[in-house]
Amino acid sequence: MGKRNLSESDIELFRTSPEWRESLKKEIMRQADEAQTSTDIEAVRIRTLGKNGSVTALLKGLGALPAASRKETGQALNALREWSEGVVSARTREVHAREREARLLRERADVGLPVSAGAAAEGRLHPLSEVGDELLAVFAAMGYEVEQGPDIESERYNFAALNIGAHHPARDMHDTFYLPGAGGEDAPTLLRTHTSPVQIRAMERRQPPFRIIAPGRTYRRDSDQTHTPMFHQVEGLVVGEDIHMGHLKGALEQFLEMFFEVKAELRLRPSFFPFTEPSLEVDVRCSRGGGEISIGGGDDWLEILGCGMVHPKVLGNCGIDSQRHQGFAFGIGIDRLAMLKYGIPDLRAFFDGDARWLRHYGFAPAHVPSLEGGLAP
Repeated sequence: MGKRNLSESDIELFRTSPEWRESLKKEIMRQADEAQTSTDIEAVRIRTLGKNGSVTALLKGLGALPAASRKETGQALNALREWSEGVVSARTREVHAREREARLLRERADVGLPVSAGAAAEGRLHPLSEVGDELLAVFAAMGYEVEQGPDIESERYNFAALNIGAHHPARDMHDTFYLPGAGGEDAPTLLRTHTSPVQIRAMERRQPPFRIIAPGRTYRRDSDQTHTPMFHQVEGLVVGEDIHMGHLKGALEQFLEMFFEVKAELRLRPSFFPFTEPSLEVDVRCSRGGGEISIGGGDDWLEILGCGMVHPKVLGNCGIDSQRHQGFAFGIGIDRLAMLKYGIPDLRAFFDGDARWLRHYGFAPAHVPSLEGGLAP
């Protein structure tokens, strides 16, 4: 059989000539064997089994045969079709396997070689990203779940539900970024001033007991060496039965020791926050020298975070029975933690986008903080 295209009229040759049938099979086998690429073997499939393929053309001509010979010829044609499909499929697998092997050899990289100079070598994780990952590792080990909420909040979630009264100074426009006209005069919206609204949303949705942290961006009208209009906080909340201040102190000691990887000595001082009662400021023992602060020893103290027992009114605002359940909450600036742990003197530099600063204070992208391997690289 030559390379001419078959037609429906060739069905008579197929029926009467075993030699012609064998020649057709040899031609299909030859074409499949010569196919070297995926494109080649697909072309063979189309020429053989496609809409206008050779085997398909013979099947279309089956109706022109006399009824007496149609059954036997049809069985032979179906056998040819199945055989052809098997030949093409087998060759397709061989071609694909060879191409895959060639691609693996072509794209192989020796991971034992040092990283070449370039973007991959120059890239650095921002200290805020690094510290955020470290915090997640620590609190995950302590059994806390992560909760998140929107940056744009209502006054209810940002103030009222947290027991912050209508005339509290924190609501003033010189402290808070209000969004003009977004929610109307009766329900203004704002950029959240803390991540405490996430705690309110979590308490409305969940039933005690639970332990959560709420990391995220926050916004206040402030800018100096240790304050920026946008900064990052992580707040923790624990609610359950028989929760007391001993649990709070123990949790803070555990967190600070795991994060700074030193023995932490705390000092708790009375304070006031509308959403906690009693409220506390927490100092950690430190040493100061050479313009640097070192956590974990020395003869000085550094204020590091605020905390307290969740106010019964706040629990009630979220539908939690304050007679049965108690809770504690704490909050700390992620930016401040990064400055303390890694000796960064000016908070404003975090947002300058200076590549030189990032090369100095940044972290290798491949570093993954873990308690087993050490948080800091």
